[in-house]
Amino acid sequence: MSNRNYGVLLVNLGTPDEPTPAAIRRYLAQFLSDRRVVDIPALIWKPLLHGVILPFRSSRVAKLYEEIWTEEGSPLLVYSIRQQKRLSEKLNIPVVLGMTYGSPSLHQAVDTLLQQGVDHFIILPLYPQYSSTTSAAVFDSISKILQGYRTIPHLNFIRGYARHPAYIAALKETVEQSFEKHGQPDRLILSYHGIPERLVNMGDIYPKDCLATTEFLSQVLDYPPDRIMMTYQSRFGRLPWLTPFTDKTMALLPKQGVKHVQVLCPGFASDCLETLEEIKQQNKVVFLGAGGKKFEYIPALNDNGAHISLFEQLVNNIIR
Repeated sequence: MSNRNYGVLLVNLGTPDEPTPAAIRRYLAQFLSDRRVVDIPALIWKPLLHGVILPFRSSRVAKLYEEIWTEEGSPLLVYSIRQQKRLSEKLNIPVVLGMTYGSPSLHQAVDTLLQQGVDHFIILPLYPQYSSTTSAAVFDSISKILQGYRTIPHLNFIRGYARHPAYIAALKETVEQSFEKHGQPDRLILSYHGIPERLVNMGDIYPKDCLATTEFLSQVLDYPPDRIMMTYQSRFGRLPWLTPFTDKTMALLPKQGVKHVQVLCPGFASDCLETLEEIKQQNKVVFLGAGGKKFEYIPALNDNGAHISLFEQLVNNIIR
């Protein structure tokens, strides 16, 4: 420990700076240009992205962001900053926040740690379940940034924590709080962000991690496992994505006699557009419109104590 200067780099996906079409366009242009996110050949993808997708999608997405924007800013950034501050209070080493896309940038975060004399980076992407589209994209970005330095730091990269006992315990706690407040539902839906099936066929282990989290959580909850469902949300484009789809499931459940659901999104470390607008608002409308009676969204772990304790354990496992 005496000759090792550790520092933590928390990494989340990112968010637009403002809920405006121009800001959304800048953010989406960076996000959708990452080959880890979209690996369509550039000669085909770039004209489609800049000529069709960005001009039409930016205005529509801006309206969605307006619905969830807070006085402090984008929820994802607000909660990520709180996570960084609370983890800093727990650890006696520097903790900085960087976004793969948008601000604060990963480059800024790397510079900040190096300027503080950190020579052992602990990189913690806030993605419990590994995917090439998220965790690997963080690794790629940091590797590219470090190409500009003659001396690079030691790197400890936390690839994921889908099965970590503290993570499962934190999920259990928030589910139990929801059950206590709203009563046990007919179904508990665990909705994960989807990815194209093609990536799984190419070796992405993401659905295995999602299944592991679902199974581990099912084992510790005092709730029938056969009433827990795993679904995927946020699909984009026309290629086949992982199924079952969350919104399609919401439309079908009332016809099967399911009148009360609660939805948890275990893969999101912070509440964001995909949880607050897509799940809490859109999917609630779908479920109630199909004949459901009660719908509750269970908030992400955000900056609650159990979540910060998980981060602390992940870091201390490396330092010690």
